Order: sequence, then C-alpha cells, then structure tokens
Amino acid sequence: MTDSAAPASSPSHDTRHGAARHVDHDLHPQLHRERAHHDRCRAALAAMVAGAQEQVVIGEDVSASGADAEVLGRRLRSHAKALRELPEGPLFFGRLDFGDEGPGAGLGGLHIGRLRIGEHPAAPPLVVDWRAPVSRAFYQASAGDPQGVVVRRRFGWAPGSRGDSADLTGFEDEHLGARAGEGPATPRPAAAPSALLAQEIERPRVGPMRDIAATIQPEQDDLVRGGLGDTVCVQGAPGTGKTAVGLHRAAYLLYTHPQRIHRGGLLVLGPHRAFLSYIAEVLPSLGETGVRQSTLHDEIARHPVTGTDSDLAAGVKHDARMAEVLRRALHARVSADRATGLVIAEDSYRWRVTRDELAAIVSGVRAEEPPYAIGRERVRARIVRRIQDQAERRAGPRPASWVRRVERARVVSACVEAVWPKVRPEEIVAELFIDREALASAAEGLLDPAEQASLRPRRLPRSWKSVRWTAADQVLLDEVAGLIDHPEGYGHVVVDEAQDLSPMECRAIARRVRFGSLTVLGDLAQGTTPWAARSWPVQMAHLGRPGAPVVPLTTGFRVPAAVADLANRLLAHLDVDVPPARSLRTDGELRLRRADGDLLTAVTDAVREALGREGSVGVVTADAHTDGVRRALAAAGIATSGPEATTDRATVVPASVVKGLEYDHVVAVEPAAIAETRPRGLHRLYVVLTRAVSRLDVVYARGLPWEEAEGLPT
Repeated sequence: MTDSAAPASSPSHDTRHGAARHVDHDLHPQLHRERAHHDRCRAALAAMVAGAQEQVVIGEDVSASGADAEVLGRRLRSHAKALRELPEGPLFFGRLDFGDEGPGAGLGGLHIGRLRIGEHPAAPPLVVDWRAPVSRAFYQASAGDPQGVVVRRRFGWAPGSRGDSADLTGFEDEHLGARAGEGPATPRPAAAPSALLAQEIERPRVGPMRDIAATIQPEQDDLVRGGLGDTVCVQGAPGTGKTAVGLHRAAYLLYTHPQRIHRGGLLVLGPHRAFLSYIAEVLPSLGETGVRQSTLHDEIARHPVTGTDSDLAAGVKHDARMAEVLRRALHARVSADRATGLVIAEDSYRWRVTRDELAAIVSGVRAEEPPYAIGRERVRARIVRRIQDQAERRAGPRPASWVRRVERARVVSACVEAVWPKVRPEEIVAELFIDREALASAAEGLLDPAEQASLRPRRLPRSWKSVRWTAADQVLLDEVAGLIDHPEGYGHVVVDEAQDLSPMECRAIARRVRFGSLTVLGDLAQGTTPWAARSWPVQMAHLGRPGAPVVPLTTGFRVPAAVADLANRLLAHLDVDVPPARSLRTDGELRLRRADGDLLTAVTDAVREALGREGSVGVVTADAHTDGVRRALAAAGIATSGPEATTDRATVVPASVVKGLEYDHVVAVEPAAIAETRPRGLHRLYVVLTRAVSRLDVVYARGLPWEEAEGLPT
C-alpha cells in the first residue's frame, strides 16, 4: 500500500494502486522536487518573519489613538515573536493529492504542515496549516473512505543531514483513490501500517514533549476538532495521547476562533510544574504562543502555604459539603434584624427609610441570590432609590450629582455596612477555624463533630492575619472569593490529570469557565489523591458540566504492549471501571530484575545499561527513596537531573510527580515500596509502570505487588 523512498541499493518496482515502490534516495526525481519545495518554503517563511517585523515597525509609526495603537502594536509584536520563535524542524510532514471528486476536488497537491506558509497572502499556500478544514483528510481518509484523496504522502526527516535544521530523507505514499481519468478505484484492502508513522511515534523522547501533528489518529482527530462550545471528557489509558489531544485541541480552537479565544483567554491546567515544563514547547511548536499554562494551586493561591493539615482535615476541606458550609457562614453576616432605619437631612426636608423598608430591601436582594458583593451594592442602590423617590415627589427630578452624593453619604454607608457588611474571604474562613459556635451553626447537618473538630488548628490564631494557611485552605478561600464576586473567566480551559481533582478544586475550575467550555483529560486508574474521582459523570458534575460526553481512548501508540499487559494485571485490582489498555507497539522491552545483593547496586547497573542506548532515562522511586537513589548514582559517576530540569539524560523522579511524564527507558525501583505509599499506592504504581515508551526495567528486592495485589491498599 505504500511507495517509499528507501536506502540506496533497494530494488525498484511499481504496481498500480498501491504496491510498494523503493528507489534510491539521491536519484529519485520526486524526492528532489520535494526538497526543492522545502527550500522554497524555508525562503518564504524567512520572508514572512521579515515582513512581520516590518509590520511592527510600520504599525508603531501609524498615527492612531493611544489605545488603538497599543492594541495594534501588541498584536503585531505577538505575531512577529511567534514566527521568530518557531522551533527548527521540517516545514511540512505530509501531502495530499486530490482527484476530481470530494472536498478537495480541483486543489491538486497540498503540503500539510504545522502552520500556513505562503509567498503572498493572495497566492495559494505552499504549506497548508494542519488545522485547516481541507487538512482533515490527511488524518481521516482511508482506503474504504478516501474522501477525494488519491495519494496521501508522509515524509521522513533527519536533523541537519545537509547542514540545515531538517533534511527530507524519504517519503511514503498510500494510494487511496482513483486518479483523474481512471474511473472508480478498484477495491483494495486496508493500508499496511506506515513505517514512517511508526518511526515518528517511536522516536526517542529526549527533552520536552513534542507535538503530534504528523501522527494524529482518526479518533484523536475527532476530539481535536470539536467545536468551541463543546465540553468533552477524555478517559485515556496510558500512552493513548490524551495530553497531546488536549493541547492540539487548544491549538485548533486558537486557529478556528482566534478572536473569541483571545478575548476570553485559554488556560491549560497541569498537575504540577514539572508537568508544565514537560509540555511547555508543544503549543509554541504549533505556532501558538501566549497561552497561559498553570497549575490550579498557582491560579487560586491567595497566601503562601505555611501550615499543614491532618489527613482528616484535608479530606473535609476538599469535600463538596464545604461549599454549603462556607455559603452559610458568608450569608450569616447578612441580617435585616440589624436594620434600624435611616434619616438624611437636606435643607428643611428629612428623607427616611424605615426599619421595615430596610428589612424588605435586604430580604428581596437575598431572594435573588446574587454574588455577595453585587448583593451589597443592590442594597445600597435600592436604599438610594427610596430616598430619591421621596425627594422627587417633593422637589422634582434630582441630578446625577445629587444621587452620587447620597450614595456616598456616611449614614447610607453605615446602614449598608450594618445589614450587609463588607467581608474578606480570609475573615469567613478564619472565623470557622476560631469560633466553635460559628462553625457548628454553618456545618449543622453537614459535618459531624469529629469533622468539625478537625478543622480547628491546635494553636488558635487571634485573627485571620495570623492564620498559617494550608494548601487545602486555598480552595476554601477561593470558594468564598467566588461567592463574593465571580472571578475572571476563560473562553476555554484544558484540564489534565483531572481524575485527581477534589470536588472543591473542580468547583474552582468551574467558576473560571462559567461561559466557556472544557477539555477534561484523565484516567481514573491513575488517580492517586485521597479524593481522586471514581466516576467521570460525578466529576463532570462537580466541574459544572453534568451530562458532558465521556470519550474513551484505549489504543496506545507509545507504551509497548508488554508494558501495557503488565499494567493491566494491576488494573483488575483498582477500584475503577475503565477498560484495559491495548497497545500497537510490539517492539518494547520489559525486564524484571531481582536484586540478588544490594538494591542500589542493581539500580546503578540498570541505569548505566540504559544510558548505553538512545533516549531518555527515568529512574522512578518511592518518594522516601529518591535522595538515596540519587546519591548512589552520583557516587557511581552517573549525572542525573530532577524532573523540572532535564539537563542530563537520566532523571531521578519521585513517584508522586511522575504522572504525565514519559521516558524512553524507565527504571522502576522497588515497586513494593511504591505500592505501600498512602494514599492509593497501587494506583501510583500503575502510573509508574506506564511511563516507559520503549523499555521498562523493574528492579526489586522484595515481592512484586501485581502478584500479591489483593493484600495491598487501593
């Protein structure tokens, strides 16, 4: 089914409609033409970069209002910066040749790449952006449904083989449809697996995560091209590319809805900073810069974390019941009973608002359930309106200046403060920690006495200013802040490792995407927090999207089949309902290495052996053993990095932060120690075993947990 430019001395033969055709690299005329086209594209891109910089200079000289000039300059500079900072690499990875029918009829041959490249805006592009509608056939066309494609071509590249940043070394064709004048194509079997596609998927993973624009599979493409208003949850088994799907969906939305997305903003949330560092280059490689990539903690933190919680207290603070406890505590500050009426003197007149009228105003606003701060201003506005009605009945319409003066009147402000006081989130949360009666009132029927007691710190602070805030307190503060006033929202949020979010963390995200959409990525089997989700419908309800579709990805393209099979042995003992993963990779290696002597010596030998091969090496240990393993490797002369600074080929990673990361070769150290970690140690081990994309060495001195899984905590 393929035509492949192959190494010299390969035989040459050709059969119509899809038989392989192998030719000499240097003599193949089509290869020369494709190389010439790439040179033309490189020259056009250089001209685009120069033109973008020139536009910045011209734009800054244009006479316009200050605000308009600033917006124009910012947009032009951002575009120029994005073009200048594109990573080096091939400018196209595929080509489509269309016939006379289908969506691409009349287009001829189109090269597909990571961004559009053209010599002139009005001229046909030299390279079509992979996100353009016509490019979809590159990912979706098949022998059974060619979608108007006659030939799909994939290109092979090598870095710097001709002194350039990338050199075209070969190509591979799939004949899917009939050429012009041939009539209907003869039926043919499904295409054989693409060798170039497999090589790209299996390429060693040195450095940060790469984009997958050249290797997107049809089921992934369906998710990537979802509509802006669509919220989707992807339950992705290890190695199925769920993270890449989420990032490519972000790039697709930025391409198809640039104004709406840039106006509303796009946020990518990862589980920790090591993960963000790992994915940082994906969107820039696709030509998209300026996307905020953050952790939820960084988004919501109001104070440094200086305190710690007991397991019970942390669990209570992350529980969805706390939302109602906090709402009660906040609105307990509002009281019509404190209304005493007010009088404003103006010349010989006295304008009055009685106690009963104030009580009616407060009750009416409370019934509307606005955010707390908006409710406070509504109370003020309605008090002023009552006074204004009285004044206008006596003396006619009042000017706006008169209304503003009444709004700022001390007696009005004092009245509003009495019935609907201004508060800080810290005051509400601290009061629950300090005042036993206030907590009991707010938590009645929600938290039992032990749960209430767990929220009280051992040393009671005098006020909110002296509270030693914990990590879990941040979600409480954010909840109250959201009750007081809605936070700034985003047009779209991509949430990775969403199975580890607590209900309260989900609510924090939901507040930030009230009018936008979500791409939720995760794997229930990889949930390792005490509050990890066990059901996607429940988790999506916490995220404010009940009923959102859950799409499973079960076919792995990177985790070797032997590794997936080992992980599936654990999956049966995890309390989650997810289908087992299956892998298309048959080339990986799995070795179980018992340490006959010292465990650290066996680990050192395994790492040294792994460094003798190509690719990255991840040494994953139980958190308590990380420093000891790192010292042992250093003593053996093996340089290592931490998960956030991958300056060496070998990285020592605690099991608690390896989620979302990938390495060509993983050395998993003492799986029994990882499985004993609380909470959900067996789930953590499942994560560790599925980080390898080529080879997995399991080095152990104790028993293997998947052989004794029934006796381990999940």
